Amino acid sequence: MAGRYGTNMALLIILFVAAWVVSLAVLLLMWRARRSADVERIKSRLAGTSRSRRRSGRKGPALIRSEDGERGRFVLHLLRSLRLMERLKLLIEQAGLKWEVARTMHGCLALFLAGFALVWYAVPYCRSLAPLAGAGLAALPVLFIVHARKSRLRKFEEMFPESLEFLARSMRAGHAFTVSLELIHSEFQEPLAGEFRRAFDEQNLGLPLEVAFEKLGQRVPLMDVHFFVSAVLLQKRTGGNLAELLDKLAYIIRERFKLRGRIRAISAHGRMTGTVLSLIPVTVALIMFWVNPSYVLFFLNDETGNLLLGTSVGLQLLGYAIIRKIVSIEV
Repeated sequence: MAGRYGTNMALLIILFVAAWVVSLAVLLLMWRARRSADVERIKSRLAGTSRSRRRSGRKGPALIRSEDGERGRFVLHLLRSLRLMERLKLLIEQAGLKWEVARTMHGCLALFLAGFALVWYAVPYCRSLAPLAGAGLAALPVLFIVHARKSRLRKFEEMFPESLEFLARSMRAGHAFTVSLELIHSEFQEPLAGEFRRAFDEQNLGLPLEVAFEKLGQRVPLMDVHFFVSAVLLQKRTGGNLAELLDKLAYIIRERFKLRGRIRAISAHGRMTGTVLSLIPVTVALIMFWVNPSYVLFFLNDETGNLLLGTSVGLQLLGYAIIRKIVSIEV
């Protein structure tokens, strides 16, 4: 009887120890899963790929971005030696694109080779223009980045006065300045919402507000944004009514928009004249190539013709740039 009782007690103790070990293992697994989920959530927030942004369709700028060190080592080393690495990376970031510098340069090189081979083999009598055609195709990604950057900055500039007024109203309602920055993300569209959200995340994760706003001024190189950053930093150091200051700044920006529209209306004739004068030589060349091809082929086959063609194209581009510079009035 005593032996059976001892056996039952030993079995109960073993079962208790086994259940305790299993419970500890389950708790450990749950803790690790929770910790990994928090880490992934922080990484996705820093990288700008959080679940809320994916659902809303927004692609805000990332707080952390890294170039692939294994791919494109030669290209990256060449860009660093030419001091173009940081400039191109900043240009891509200002355009709001998720491109990598190495892949962008590889794409430019591939387009150059494709354009060069196309002209070299498809148009044998124009082989002297093969490098020019390759360079033109290679410049397409950079031109796209510049166009995307210009379009993005224009959209940001259009929404910026309204965002300043929203900040002023939010602070008058009793919200703190940092809380008002976070509210901009839900009230406005990209690219303004993503940039202000990034500034909020940077200062919320420990970066000083001055540094976060200086980085905002670098990512959005607009004079209005620089005025805003200077006003906020000055108010932080000396004090004052920031809401009233933001209202006045928004009013000044709107008046600048009105003045810019008037200037563009006045200079529209000059821009049209520059475009027409630049297209006349191209139109005449196409007509001559259709009427008298042998006359135009002289500029493609002969060395003197190539020199004259290159000089004329360069002077035409220079004239167009001068006209655009004259009619482009900064406000």
